[in-house]
Amino acid sequence: MQLTAAYSFLTILQEESVPVHSYCLSFLQIILQNLEHRDIGVSNAWLDTLLAVIDVLPKETIRHEILNPLVSKAQLSQTLQSRLTSCRILGKLASKFEAHIVKRDILPLVESLCQDVEYEVRSCMCRQLELIAQGIGTELTKAAILPELIELARDEGSSVRLAAFETLVNLLSMFDHDDRSQIVLPLVKSFCEKSFKADESVLTSLSLHLGKLCHGLQGLFTQEQHMWFLEFYKKLCRIGLHQENGHNDNQIENMELEKKYSTVRKNCAYNFPAMVVFVGAKNFHIDLYATFFCLCHDPDVPVRYTIALGFCEVCKLLGSNVYLIHKELVALLQDDSLEVVDALLDHLTETLELMTSGGDNSGLDNKLMIVPDLVPALTSAEQRVANSLKWRSHEKLLQKFSCLPHIISSDQIYYRFLHRMFTIILTNNVLPVQKAASRTLCIFLRYNRKQEQRHEIIQKLVEQLGQGKSYWNRQRFLDTCEYIMEFFSKSFFCKYFYLSVLELTGDPVANVR
Repeated sequence: MQLTAAYSFLTILQEESVPVHSYCLSFLQIILQNLEHRDIGVSNAWLDTLLAVIDVLPKETIRHEILNPLVSKAQLSQTLQSRLTSCRILGKLASKFEAHIVKRDILPLVESLCQDVEYEVRSCMCRQLELIAQGIGTELTKAAILPELIELARDEGSSVRLAAFETLVNLLSMFDHDDRSQIVLPLVKSFCEKSFKADESVLTSLSLHLGKLCHGLQGLFTQEQHMWFLEFYKKLCRIGLHQENGHNDNQIENMELEKKYSTVRKNCAYNFPAMVVFVGAKNFHIDLYATFFCLCHDPDVPVRYTIALGFCEVCKLLGSNVYLIHKELVALLQDDSLEVVDALLDHLTETLELMTSGGDNSGLDNKLMIVPDLVPALTSAEQRVANSLKWRSHEKLLQKFSCLPHIISSDQIYYRFLHRMFTIILTNNVLPVQKAASRTLCIFLRYNRKQEQRHEIIQKLVEQLGQGKSYWNRQRFLDTCEYIMEFFSKSFFCKYFYLSVLELTGDPVANVR
């Protein structure tokens, strides 16, 4: 009942069912009273409603009804739940008032909660410091927020240190050059060192934020610091494999630990493009290629899936050095997991174009070098997806094949892909897959310049589809004609297909007619 009421009050606000003034009179006090509910789930639901309400309330109402009572609710004498609630409300209020009011009325409460005896409160308040910093601007952030963050980063509670680390990373753009190089950089370096040695619970989050951290501190590193962060990233990429991390075998056998290490490597895969920027394309082969190879061949599917999602981004960043990773593209296309193959598909067109025409190594040599591996990889990927039940992946892959005329020669398309498209149209049972194959076939035909091959394809379309024994094939012929009209001229359509279409007006099957 309480949860439903909280959501209903929120809906009334969002749909503007009543004016704000009436809303305050009728609902605000009920929301504020229920923040103290003994059930944490109920209390949090009402808190979410209040945080949304604060967005539309006038300043005076916020000051009298919410900010003034907070002074007593944030005291140590109050319950833990009350203090946690106060932290989240303060984070929201900082953006509602001018900086001088925040400094006078809100920052003292913030400082008090940052030094609370309970680590949950310190951690919760620390996570709100980002919002507060955005509300008060850079100067006040440097004077009031940065000292708190430095203290919290050295807290005895690991969750508090983690919250401080994440907040520091998110606020990097608000600190000036000196603060970043003299305060933040040594602090996060020390945090990383301690986490790897003792605090595995923090590694998951640390690995997720590492790319953002290295990017935000770019230009501040000495050569030695640069190498240290790079080596730290490489260690995280191998954690849990071959006992690189120095943990004993008994720990490695622990399933929970293995899952945690897998998540760390997955986060490293997510951050890989940022690390390419960090080392620069010229140094990729020496500094990061071996790590990239390991991530592409990681034993865990989520890691390979994540690296496949970012593969196109890595290609863009490498520019003329993209040829270095063409073997990894082939390996991912032939991956045992279809999820990994599917992750490549969204940007496959762009990836293939970058691979075969990237930078200085463009031209015939590069195409010849990559294509012998690429064509079998693409055909085997299509066969494997076709044999699975994942028809959406199959449809997507066939759609992506339409870029092949820009990638490989028309002879290769004719002998390795075109007849396969015919087979799919004739034998596959999934309509979207058949349509995707039909559309791609028309694009192959459009770019084929050999008359005899063209005539053979057109003849097969008319005889096997347009005059096919199955009404299903004759319907697919009409779909194909729509694509022909899309990609070819009217005269081409009239010359080769028009009469065959007219014949179908007398088809014995009503659906075809």
